[in-house]
Amino acid sequence: MAHQAKILLVDDRAENLFALEAILSALGQELVFARSGEAAVDAAVADEFAVILLDVVMPVMDGFETAAQIKRHGCSPNVPIIFLTAAGADPELAFRGYAAGAVDYISKPFDPWVLRAKVSVFVDLYLKDRAVSDLASLVTSLEEAAAGLAGLPAALSAGALTSGTLTDGLARLDGAIASLRSRLGNLGVSDVTGTSGTQG
Repeated sequence: MAHQAKILLVDDRAENLFALEAILSALGQELVFARSGEAAVDAAVADEFAVILLDVVMPVMDGFETAAQIKRHGCSPNVPIIFLTAAGADPELAFRGYAAGAVDYISKPFDPWVLRAKVSVFVDLYLKDRAVSDLASLVTSLEEAAAGLAGLPAALSAGALTSGTLTDGLARLDGAIASLRSRLGNLGVSDVTGTSGTQG
């Protein structure tokens, strides 16, 4: 996998964080823990997360205010937030959760398999989005390398083309193609044809 996603787990009770860690560690992603709303906001301002699991009932800053602060000030204002609450399935609280930008509102106790599956969906979406962004960057590099080669015919006709210039240009193009093949392989594309022909 090209990237490892970060998942922010927010709860003022250590035992709840331990339980979430036990449930989500099988996903193989980086789990980040926060014991307060303030710590969660600081983490979201400093870093990017694939998904945030956020307790509703916390002292000083509850989950709703924490979510609002993350949406306003975090690195990723559109980060999915899943509220976890022991306050029961009160429709008013659920409405407040969705109004604060939650993608889900889950009452405790919850099914650990269901929670892991939901988090996994958001992690997969995040990783695919990152892979597509990286792919776009690699395509730009490939275009830049090709543009550098576009000037070679003029250099050849002017007598200014050297073997070093040609070798350097082809090496940059080959490097861009190799990176593109690697990234497409990570995305599940089996083969990318085409080469500048410098192998052999």
